[in-house]
Amino acid sequence: MDLKLVRPVPEYAEQVMRFKEKMLAEGDSLDGCAGLEAVDSFDEWIDFEPRLKKKYGKEYVPSEVFLAVRAEDDKLVGIIDYRHPLSPFLMQYGGNIGYSVLPEERRKGYAGEMLGLLLPICLELGEEKILLACDKGNDASRRTIVKNGGELENEIADDVGLTESGVIQRYWIKL
Repeated sequence: MDLKLVRPVPEYAEQVMRFKEKMLAEGDSLDGCAGLEAVDSFDEWIDFEPRLKKKYGKEYVPSEVFLAVRAEDDKLVGIIDYRHPLSPFLMQYGGNIGYSVLPEERRKGYAGEMLGLLLPICLELGEEKILLACDKGNDASRRTIVKNGGELENEIADDVGLTESGVIQRYWIKL
C-alpha cells in the first residue's frame, strides 16, 4: 500500500489548503472534502460539525473525514469522507462516501486505494453495505467503485445539477 488514511490534524494544514487551491484552479469539484471549497483556513475547515450543520440544516449528517497521505513522502494526495447515516438527499444523489484526488496524482490507483482503506472503517462503524454515486460520464469513478465491489443498482436523472452527464449511477458495496 502506498497510502495511509489519517484524520485531519494541524500538521497537514498547509497541504490541505494547497489541495483546495489546486483543485479549484483546475475547475474540479471538491467531492468528499467536507465543504473545503467554502472556507478560508484549515482551522475554519476542521470545525466540521457546526459549520456543516449550519450549511445543510436538517439534511446534515455526521461524517468521518480522512486525508489520504502517501506513505513514502507524507504528501496529501486525496481527501475522502464517509457520511452516516444517509439523509434522504444522500440516499438519492450522493451516497455514503465522497472523495477527491489531486489532478497530478490521478491515474495512479489512489482513488481505489483510498476507498479500499475506508471500507473496513465503515464496517467497524456498523455498516453492512455502502452506497456510492457517480456521474454516468465519470468512467474513472465508476471503475474505482466497481474495483472495490460496487454493484450498479440503478441510474437516476440528476434533478439537482451534480453531474455533467445529467445521470447519476448508484452503486452498493456489501461489506
